[in-house]
Amino acid sequence: MRIFKRKFYINELEKYINLNLNNEKSSSEFFNFEEDVEINQEKLFSKFKRSSMIFYDEVIIEDDEVKDDEVCESESRKIFGTPKINDFINEQQDDKSFQTLLFRYIDERKLKDSDVYNKVHIDRRLFSKIRSDKDYHPSRETVILLALSLELSEFELEKLLESASYSLPKNNHYDLIIRFCFINKIYKIKHINKLLEEYDCKLFNY
Repeated sequence: MRIFKRKFYINELEKYINLNLNNEKSSSEFFNFEEDVEINQEKLFSKFKRSSMIFYDEVIIEDDEVKDDEVCESESRKIFGTPKINDFINEQQDDKSFQTLLFRYIDERKLKDSDVYNKVHIDRRLFSKIRSDKDYHPSRETVILLALSLELSEFELEKLLESASYSLPKNNHYDLIIRFCFINKIYKIKHINKLLEEYDCKLFNY
């Protein structure tokens, strides 16, 4: 049984937050110029790519009298060796969807659905919607609660959040506390709330 030593974790949390917030601030100041350069390079490359493709398509159309969409599809496959864009998007979504990843984690841990949603007091109807609707987009708090229920690692938490188009940045107290809890395997909501309370952050309802 894991003992939650409040004073110890509060002290460790303070060190963790100060370290990460300072690093985040210094790194953001340092990389501003490089980010601007990178963005400008991407814009220039994108502009060049579009202009090149337009010119290339116009030449083909004059010679072969083929429709625009047919040229784009056939030539992109010929040049880049890529599948149709719709197929590509569907393949990526199926492989990395929130629903797929969540239930993979549940299966790996050999848990029942009820074990998962009851542990963190998620409504059964909400969980049922997540299971039955692959396009359902949960809130970030729901994703974090599910990750707590499954006792995921920090890396697994990041993957699950990413699959739902969320992240856990290191530039604010709330997200750093959540990350700290997963690093230190603190999964009970009442313990997490005690740490959140120290920094006047929003608490989990349970």
